[in-house]
Amino acid sequence: MASSSSAQDVARCDLCKTAIAQSYCDFCHVNLCKPCIGEHISYEYDKHKIVPVLQRKSTLIYPGCVIHDNKACEHRCTECDIFVCSFCTASKQHRGHEFLKLEELYNTKKQNIQNDAEELESQIMPAYEDIAIDLEKQIASLDDQYKKLTTEISKQREEIHREIDIVINQMEKEIGEIKVKHQSILHKHLDEIKQLQSSIQQSLLSLREMEESNEVSSTIQFCSKHEEFGMIPPKLKIIMPKFIPKQIQRERLRDVFGEITSLSTTMEDKEHTSKKPNTSVRELLDEPKVLNTIKTGQKKLCSVTCLNEEQIWTSGETANIKCFNIQGVLQKTIQKKSREFPVDIAVERDGALLYSDWARKTVYKVKNNHTGKIITLQGWTPTNLCVTSSGDLLVAMHSHDETQSKVVRYSGSTVKQTIQFDDEGQPLYSGNDYIKYISENRNLDICVADNKAGAVVVVNQAGKLRFRYTGHTSPTKNRPFTPRGITTDSQSRILTTDCKNHCIHILEENGQFLRYIDNCDLKDPFGLFLDNNENLLLCELERSIVKQIKYVI
Repeated sequence: MASSSSAQDVARCDLCKTAIAQSYCDFCHVNLCKPCIGEHISYEYDKHKIVPVLQRKSTLIYPGCVIHDNKACEHRCTECDIFVCSFCTASKQHRGHEFLKLEELYNTKKQNIQNDAEELESQIMPAYEDIAIDLEKQIASLDDQYKKLTTEISKQREEIHREIDIVINQMEKEIGEIKVKHQSILHKHLDEIKQLQSSIQQSLLSLREMEESNEVSSTIQFCSKHEEFGMIPPKLKIIMPKFIPKQIQRERLRDVFGEITSLSTTMEDKEHTSKKPNTSVRELLDEPKVLNTIKTGQKKLCSVTCLNEEQIWTSGETANIKCFNIQGVLQKTIQKKSREFPVDIAVERDGALLYSDWARKTVYKVKNNHTGKIITLQGWTPTNLCVTSSGDLLVAMHSHDETQSKVVRYSGSTVKQTIQFDDEGQPLYSGNDYIKYISENRNLDICVADNKAGAVVVVNQAGKLRFRYTGHTSPTKNRPFTPRGITTDSQSRILTTDCKNHCIHILEENGQFLRYIDNCDLKDPFGLFLDNNENLLLCELERSIVKQIKYVI
């Protein structure tokens, strides 16, 4: 227990204040020079523990016994959980009890203290320093980042202004062309009227001459043109073109202009015992792109799931389940127990395949070419499946009379949780036989695509309703919101397919719409899953293909 330092080597005596201390009283915790030792131990001499100064605090100071005066407790009674002296250990009160040496407990605790101090100094404090430095850097860069954001908006404003100027110039050009046409019509009609006026004037002159004439023959031959000229031509009326301004709808204008995503905050667990590499937020790509396309040859492709890029499982309205690699090469085909198609498929972490058989009301597991039942229902029909991060299985199901739906969590074949009603006793999900794709978010929320209700229903781990997402207003997505497949990514974003509008909605974890994926020639998007590289695997129902789509950086 000895300790030494340069500061201790030149410690001054605490009594005389001048001489260099060579000794130390481990009981009183004072530095002493040789002349002062005698003075120090002149009172209560039996309690003092004088040691060389370099061995300061090496003598253990035991607690005094509360029963026996002037006796130190060097043991602890394990049964009574009190400190005891040597007299106590021999007493009848503690006969047959076990005792622990306080010195051993002290040394163990000292080692623990030393270990804690070393861990605090070498691992925990640096971890906090890293976090503090990172936060300081983030704060320092805020102005630049938000300036960049406003700059991007300003660029978009300029672009919108340019487009508006182009539209206005086109309309002004159109007005000029209409004006020229208007002038041409008026001039043509004016020329016709002037020509008639000239004819009338000539006829009037002839009539005046005949009035003055006394020639019989010319007068007798006169033929009146009054009836011809008396048919006054209609007055030309032209309705001026008008500019009808559209009412400016701010929300629709924002849809056209662009969107600002919400501020997203995630807490990254940090272990000081084994430092994890920093993982940056995976930003959304402005233009998602298709990396691969797999032609499955299955009728009405509904579901896709994968273990890795060598094992991508697909199912549709056929009685077989196929496994492909990412290049589209068929690896394996599994024939179902019944001839009916599986409603959904899922893969466990050990590679076992699960599928739900609606005809037999059973969930099957396929492993090592052996198919076995794991769940068989009574009064309910299993539809969609999700293997959770903890290894549990979530099963969406509906009642045989198609009036109720629920989600049940299983551990093996044991029911652990049923999710069916909200806090007011109202059904969380629509009661019908429509399939309800299901996914567990990274924050352990349970997300269900309720197609018939036109909503994504999200509950927390305890089954409490968090929110319902019923679609996003868009002038280009004007058909009813029909969510089908659903999945979640490492940022707790929720992605769901919108079959009728041929797109994918991306939501942040609290249900706020972020953006669409609608640029990858999507047609009837259905089942959805994320591969190990966080690329989307998307089923297209009628084309019976799986697209691998990169949508994050």
